Amino acid sequence: MIRNNFHATAAENSGTRREAVCSRRVLIIVQDLPVPYDRRTWLEATTLRRAGYIVSVICPKAEGFESSRETIDDIDIYRYSMPFEAKGVLSYLAEFAWCFIRSSFLSLRVQVFGRGFDAIHSCNPPETYWLLALGWRLFGKRFLFDHHDLSPEMYEAKYRKRGGLLYRALLWLEKMSFATAQTTIATNESYKEIACGRGGVPDENVFIVRSGPDPTRFRVVEPDPSLKQGRRFLCSYLGKMCEQDGVDYLVRAAKILCVDRGRSDILFVFMGGGPAQPDIMRYAEDLGVSKYCHFTGYISDEEISRYLSTTDLAIDPDPKTTWSDKSTMNKIMDYMFFGCPIVAFDLRENRFSAQDAAVYVTPNSEEEMATKIENLLADENRRRHMGECGKARVSALLWENSVPYLLSAYEYLFEAKTQPLEQANRTPL
Repeated sequence: MIRNNFHATAAENSGTRREAVCSRRVLIIVQDLPVPYDRRTWLEATTLRRAGYIVSVICPKAEGFESSRETIDDIDIYRYSMPFEAKGVLSYLAEFAWCFIRSSFLSLRVQVFGRGFDAIHSCNPPETYWLLALGWRLFGKRFLFDHHDLSPEMYEAKYRKRGGLLYRALLWLEKMSFATAQTTIATNESYKEIACGRGGVPDENVFIVRSGPDPTRFRVVEPDPSLKQGRRFLCSYLGKMCEQDGVDYLVRAAKILCVDRGRSDILFVFMGGGPAQPDIMRYAEDLGVSKYCHFTGYISDEEISRYLSTTDLAIDPDPKTTWSDKSTMNKIMDYMFFGCPIVAFDLRENRFSAQDAAVYVTPNSEEEMATKIENLLADENRRRHMGECGKARVSALLWENSVPYLLSAYEYLFEAKTQPLEQANRTPL
């Protein structure tokens, strides 16, 4: 009841809030992906703009997002070039340094020649921008840390190594980000536990803002059988392809089905790019399954909508690690929005998000994943029921349900006259 009352109050006061914050300026810094391709960051940016904030974004360039400077939806975007694709530890360190320097100069450009900013909103990884924010705090700027990923756990998952100098350095950078920020945003309850636990952040400073699909960006359309390339079934993967994302598990499951078991009626489509994509494509060739796999690279929301509206089964192959078990996978939300039945490894946050919309595989077993894909493709009624469960579940996880919590985090950041919400009111479903 308290939560419902808050949503009602937020809706009633939206006009007042927009008028009150119209002079507040925000600079969002994101390094992982460019905007507007980075959907969560773009949703945050457009939500703040609609609420009356003046928003600028600094991000890297990527294929399809090569413009150094453009304005979209009244949001100023500043992009910088990436001179190389980081793969090893040393190249990642070089990338972090390059991006920090470029973002620092661009923040000065935004302040002096652009719209300026009163607060920095930094999205990790990496956790290096607390140092930039600390410098700007000397000039009265505020700092909000948007905790997108668990970098120490991601390092462990990517390099299969826990401890050591780099691991401890990542823990220190994370702690400094939490310590420097006046407000922290967490993507789920697991991340909030990290912030309040090893991060030492007071409970009242952490706001849970869950990721969720935006119906204004995605749209369910009529299935397009031509996307199946003559096959009976279409199985889809959506997301960035990095070493820790487990896309190789799906390729091996495809081999078990299409080579070992002789299935020729399934097409696996891989939507998205990333540093591991070329290696994954070569891996599919080496395993003899490339003719059953279609790699689209980065594609538009319209193309994603076409594929997911046609998909018979969606797959999240993230293996179980200390990182993935605590992380909310955006692809799960997107799959449910389109009513796609899901096959995923049995992870804590996967179960919370998908519930009955997914079948869960013993972690890291591609053999069992292949079997459950095959069984589910043979059961149309179950797939239909799971799709309906997903649509019902995602209605509580749509981005619009997270908007009040994002705006409340900003009210807290700017020390609005209204009292901070009780924490029970700041934890959405």
